[in-house]
Amino acid sequence: MKLSFVPWAAIVCSVHAQYFSEGWKPGQPVTQEYSAPASTQPAQQNPKGFSASAGLDRILSSGPVSSFFAKAGLNISSIASVAGLTSAGAYPWDSRIPMITDASYNDTIVNEVMTEEEEKNRTWIIVVSASTTAQGGGMSQYVDQVFDETFNETLIANDMPHLRWARIDYLNVTYITTKWGVWQAPTFVILQDRGQTLRFIKPQWLRLREGALRELLTSEAYTQIPPWDSSFGPGGSNEWILHYLGIALTTIYNVLVKVPRWLLYVLSGSVASFLIQLMHRGSAAPKSKPDAQPTPANEGKESELKEELVQDNKKESAAPSTPSKSGKAKQRKSKR
Repeated sequence: MKLSFVPWAAIVCSVHAQYFSEGWKPGQPVTQEYSAPASTQPAQQNPKGFSASAGLDRILSSGPVSSFFAKAGLNISSIASVAGLTSAGAYPWDSRIPMITDASYNDTIVNEVMTEEEEKNRTWIIVVSASTTAQGGGMSQYVDQVFDETFNETLIANDMPHLRWARIDYLNVTYITTKWGVWQAPTFVILQDRGQTLRFIKPQWLRLREGALRELLTSEAYTQIPPWDSSFGPGGSNEWILHYLGIALTTIYNVLVKVPRWLLYVLSGSVASFLIQLMHRGSAAPKSKPDAQPTPANEGKESELKEELVQDNKKESAAPSTPSKSGKAKQRKSKR
């Protein structure tokens, strides 16, 4: 027991030597007292709040709840994401790629602040997507995946500083797609000259494979595609038609998007029934055809037929009747 006490005494002395010093003496320079560094780890979230958010995510994204609100014409997952009730993002795409809307188009592209050299070389590659959440088709989802991968590869390579990337949600952007005449998604748009030069590329034309989109951009092969120079295009004589059409469709969309789907079905059925009744209001029920009255020509023919029948009857009555065999035998006996 005495031997085991020796190592414990040595440990206590070493600890005392580490944490206790002789203190400050006169004439000794003042040294800054050591302070522990501030913690760089983020504050731990409240487990209860985290579990509540995760539980709300599961409830709103569950099949029965989402299908119930879908029948009412509401995308509850998207609404909850925009409102910040869930941790999921509003869109399933790469958040580093800016979203172009009807409200942000002019500020982001048309009125972009840049030098003359940058303005000369500025090129935008925009994809018009239709695969919001899981409702888009397989082709649109594949195009979005290729677009995001090419964007990430270009950021890593950093070999096209003049190129900008953007995305348009076809289902929620009406004015721009109408003004550009884009009626189908997905579609690639090559934009230059602050939106005055537009080139449209269908994904089917590229035969998308690994690296196909990046090869198109690095080689600038898109310049071989003629820009949109129709009279309805930018600067054309009929550009105002698509402009006002886009404004009208945007106004209609902003009103209808707030109406539940089931109410739209009821209203559309009522309007269709009213129009059908209005179109058939002047038509009367078909009348039965009256019996055909005899014409003078038919009356003359009938009278002639009647006269012929009367004459035939007279001739038959005037002709003598042929005697029978028994009558002839009686005549022979009387002669004898």
